Amino acid sequence: MPSEPYLVHVDDVTPENMQKGDGWAISEFRLPVTGAHGSATTIFHSIFRPGSTHAKHLHSRCDEIAVYIHGHGIVGQSDQRTQVGPGHCRLMPAGSPHFFHNETKDQDGLVIGFYMGAKSVPDTGYEFCGHVAKADLDMLRATTLTEGILLNVADVKPLQLSAQDGWNVSDFRLPIGKHNWKHGGSPNAQFWMKLAPGDVHHKHRFDRAEVLYYVVSGEGIAGAGGKNARVRGGHVHFIPKGVEHFIANTGNNTLEVIGVYTGAGSIEDAGYVHTGKVTSADLAVN
Repeated sequence: MPSEPYLVHVDDVTPENMQKGDGWAISEFRLPVTGAHGSATTIFHSIFRPGSTHAKHLHSRCDEIAVYIHGHGIVGQSDQRTQVGPGHCRLMPAGSPHFFHNETKDQDGLVIGFYMGAKSVPDTGYEFCGHVAKADLDMLRATTLTEGILLNVADVKPLQLSAQDGWNVSDFRLPIGKHNWKHGGSPNAQFWMKLAPGDVHHKHRFDRAEVLYYVVSGEGIAGAGGKNARVRGGHVHFIPKGVEHFIANTGNNTLEVIGVYTGAGSIEDAGYVHTGKVTSADLAVN
């Protein structure tokens, strides 16, 4: 039976009861979309209070993509350390030990992440690799990481996409994709999109990739599979392969969205098809 689109706000998702003994010293960890919703990929919403840590761990069966929305901290990847902050996008390859620590004293960290091709946390092949010690935090910090991918979206050039193909969006960037995928395996792509008031990403579908996205801020109307709903910061949307969908900024501020195309390293590889303009009738919400 084909999967159906699924839309949920993180406030309506019960926090997971993760075990500190397994390295999960995270203040709050939620799983808005998993395999239980028909998705082949799991998305997580994690909050790190000052001083909290997700200890050293790895995922033996999947790559992880994490996007840092708020706060600052130190990350480790194998034997390297560096700092991250808002706008950083990171790929952690399968089998590579890593961690995150919020080293601030007064600022929460918000990290949105994707376990690519894993339907649950156990399905990722999660392994606890040890606690983060003072020596780990005192290590010399590099400007970036050489294992996996780490960059800031501010350093990524916007793609030049055609309005005739439905891309009436102010800013669309692809921080991670086949253009910088270098560790082997099948590439996935991570996007960061901004829609100014009145912008619309018109009706389209992806025939060769699922889409999962998180609304960072703003408000608008999202449609998928013939159903429309109002969205705002904190909404998570899962769009199965081949399902027509759109998103429109109907508010007064920028609508900012991050997400992934699963199993496709570019828009073209994802099988993008523009299917029509969004009309005023499409923006009606029951």
